[in-house]
Amino acid sequence: MTAKAEVIDSIVSAIEEVEGLHPATGFGLDAVPWLPRGGKSYAVDLTPALVEIRVAASELPIPPLLEKLGGAVRALLQETAWATATVRLVVEELYDDTESRRKS
Repeated sequence: MTAKAEVIDSIVSAIEEVEGLHPATGFGLDAVPWLPRGGKSYAVDLTPALVEIRVAASELPIPPLLEKLGGAVRALLQETAWATATVRLVVEELYDDTESRRKS
């Protein structure tokens, strides 16, 4: 695995650790098991100047969720080639997760 792939994998894990946020993937990508992390890695773009992370939110208010994720990502990027990159968090989708929470 490359350093870039490892960083992306770590960022996806960080997204999944914030309750109320999930990686935003293209329609159907999350159901394709042979893609890296089931397509979830497509929620992260890394360039030397910009780290863009696309998320879906299922809880409000959103700013505290983004602050938590932003802090986690900044910590992950320290000591990497992306340490000085701008981190952009994009909320692409809002959805109601009430039904799945009732089942668990």
